[in-house]
Amino acid sequence: MGFLNLENTQGITNRHVRIIGDSPVDIWGLGGRTRLTRMLEGMEGVTVVTDEAPAPPGTVVVCLRGDYLYHGRLLRAVLELDDDFALYERNSGAVIAVRTGVYDAGIFEAGHEAEWPRRIEPDDLVNPYDNRLKKYEPARAWQIRADNRDELEQELFSSSYKGVTDLVTKWVWPVPARWATKVCARLGIRPNHVTGFSVVLAVLAGAAFWYGHFATGLALGWFMTFLDTVDGKLARVTLTSSRFGDLLDHSLDLVHPPLWYIAWGVGAGAGSLPLALMPLAAVMLAGYIGGRLCEGAFQLWIAEFSIFLWRPADSLNRLITARRNPNLIVLTAGLLAGQPAAALVTVIAWHVLSTLFLAARLATAWKVKSERGPLEPWLATVNLPAAGGAANCNRLALKIFT
Repeated sequence: MGFLNLENTQGITNRHVRIIGDSPVDIWGLGGRTRLTRMLEGMEGVTVVTDEAPAPPGTVVVCLRGDYLYHGRLLRAVLELDDDFALYERNSGAVIAVRTGVYDAGIFEAGHEAEWPRRIEPDDLVNPYDNRLKKYEPARAWQIRADNRDELEQELFSSSYKGVTDLVTKWVWPVPARWATKVCARLGIRPNHVTGFSVVLAVLAGAAFWYGHFATGLALGWFMTFLDTVDGKLARVTLTSSRFGDLLDHSLDLVHPPLWYIAWGVGAGAGSLPLALMPLAAVMLAGYIGGRLCEGAFQLWIAEFSIFLWRPADSLNRLITARRNPNLIVLTAGLLAGQPAAALVTVIAWHVLSTLFLAARLATAWKVKSERGPLEPWLATVNLPAAGGAANCNRLALKIFT
C-alpha cells in the first residue's frame, strides 16, 4: 500500500469521530481527549460526537482511543482512509483506532478482531518525510501513562521542530526552549503574547544598534531570536496557534533582519570608526532580497518544497546561509574582537555569496527538472530502497537531519 498525500485534508468528508476513554495524565497541559478534540476541530469534514446515537446514513464512523497521543499526520491519514480498518500500535500490538459502520463503546475490547477486515500499522500510512516541517520523522501513536509523561512531552516538543534550519535553532535553542515552553504552558502564556514581546525586543534591539549600543542590542536580539523559537513550539504543543499569530511571526522574521543591519551600519558610522558603512546598505539589501527571491522562485516554478530540501548539500547550506542567526554570530564575534564595522562588512559579503550560491542552485534545479522531470526532496527518499535509499545520501547530512 502506498503512502497517502497528507499535505491537506480535502479528502476527509462526513467523518463522525468518537473518542473513547481519556488519559490519566496531561501532556503539555492537555489530556488525551482534549488534545484529540482540538486536533479534530481544525479538520474540515470531521465531526466529534459525544453521544452514542447511531450515525446518520452515509457517515463514516471512526473510533479513537483517548488515552493515546497521536502524531498529527497519522491522525489525518487515518481519517482519509476509504475502507474499514483497525489501526495497531507498532510495538504493543494494541488496537488504537477503528473505522466501523456501527458505534460500540466496547470496540477496543477483545473479541472484535473478526469484525476488522483490514489490519494496518502507522508505517503503512505515512511517509516519514514531513514537508511542512522539513524533516524526516516517522508518524507514531503512543499510549499516555504517568510513567512516560516526560518522554512524551519531549517527543511532542521535538516533533514541533523544523528539521532543516540554522545551526543555532537546531543545536543551541532546543534545551532552553523546552523549559521556557513548559513555563509558558503552565502559566497560561499564549504564543501571541510571546510573539508580541518579540516584536518589542526587535524594535529595541534595532534602536540600540542605531545609537551604537551594540552589546545591548545583541543581548536584546539574541533574546528575541530565542523567543522566536519558543512561540512556535508553544503553539504546536498546546494547539493554540492562530492565523494572526502566524502572520505576525512570519512578517517579523521577514522584515526585521535587514533593518537591524542598516541600524548597525548607522551606529558604526556615527561613532569613532573612520569607515562610512551606509553606502553598503544597498548591497546588503540586494543580497537579502535576492536570496529570498531565489527561495520563492524555486517553490513557485520548480518544486513545491523549499530549495533547502532538494539535495543534502542544500540542507547543509541552510545551517549557515545568510539568515539572522548565523549573521548574529558574525556580529557578536566582531564586537568581541572590537571590530563592529568589519563584522557588518562580513555579513554583507556573506549575503552576497549566499545569494549567488542559491542562484546557482536555482539554475541547476531548473536544468535538472527540464531534463529529468519533477524533483523530489532528498529526505523523502531516505528509506526507499528503489531510490537507492540512504546509500545515495550524504552521510553527514543523514547524521544531522535524520
